[in-house]
Amino acid sequence: MANRTMRRREFVGSAVALAAGLHPLEAQTRKAPAPERRSILNFNENMEYRRLGKTGLMVSAVCLGGHWKRVAKMLPIPFKGEGYSKQDYQNVNHPEFLKNRHDVVSRCIELGINYVDACAGPEILAYAKVLKGRRDKMYFGFSWHERESRFEAFRTGRALMEGLDQGLREAGLDYVDVWRISLPMEMIRDLGELQRIEEGAMDALEKARQQGKSRFTGVSTHNRQWLKTMIEQYPKQMEVVLFPYTAATKELPDESVFDAIKQQDAGVFGIKPFADNSLFLGDSSPGNPHAEDDDRRARLALRYILGNPAITAPIPGMVSLHQVNNAAQAVKERRELDVKERAELERAGRRMWASLRPGYEWLREWQYV
Repeated sequence: MANRTMRRREFVGSAVALAAGLHPLEAQTRKAPAPERRSILNFNENMEYRRLGKTGLMVSAVCLGGHWKRVAKMLPIPFKGEGYSKQDYQNVNHPEFLKNRHDVVSRCIELGINYVDACAGPEILAYAKVLKGRRDKMYFGFSWHERESRFEAFRTGRALMEGLDQGLREAGLDYVDVWRISLPMEMIRDLGELQRIEEGAMDALEKARQQGKSRFTGVSTHNRQWLKTMIEQYPKQMEVVLFPYTAATKELPDESVFDAIKQQDAGVFGIKPFADNSLFLGDSSPGNPHAEDDDRRARLALRYILGNPAITAPIPGMVSLHQVNNAAQAVKERRELDVKERAELERAGRRMWASLRPGYEWLREWQYV
């Protein structure tokens, strides 16, 4: 992606030099006492909580992603769509679908999971409904991407704020905990357009925070180099970032995005931990012949991702109570993979990269971060 998209460094020069010494995450680990249980939202003694960078929020080590792929395998109704589609605007009003989302969120709350990331209109509408009266149990991440910078009509601060206001009204929300604007996925080759996108997004994020519409702010992107330079250039607004971090992603030894993350103390949610489910052999239906193996792969992947201390939490999109239980179990298992487990996950990872669905080949660009 970085090779096909404008290299921002070529236009704006090198990033501002940062002071030497311990980066903020190291300082926090060495000096700050562990937070009191009562300060952790929806605390459960069987769940691990990790600091979301400079926000100071303590979030569960695994969180709930907004996408609900393969719900059709769980529901006794002719459910349409795989999630993230126009059909979901109708599906979110279906009582059986809402029951599924309500039950999954309820199980998350029972297990101490305290963050949900909703990143499309239907997801925001669905989770706003099922969290009504329970906002004190889960932080709400918001990105109505259809009204954000991915679309040309929403690349100014004013347009972005109008989109945020409209989304909050439609979902019946007074505020969100994290507004993370979805940046464009397509190539941006023009310097002026790239700067307009950045400046518009940062302007809107700052205004949303000042007006009390979002407690914390950030972006999500599929472009590694762009993300790195934005974290360096706009540390005030870039409190939380989201990007792909899969079961087979590795950190680059040099020029890694984690260099900027550590220096600026940004919180990180890892999206696509299972690479659009290409990590798995089965279809997620209860009792399918690969269910046990796929559960194990999911736990290995989550343990592997959490082995990177700069990742606050992966956010898989879970569609059953069983999947929630399995993710929570992964947090409780031994963090470090042994030699046999690592070899097993590496084999699964190679198959995962080779099995990506059409339209998801771009994930290969996140093999190294």
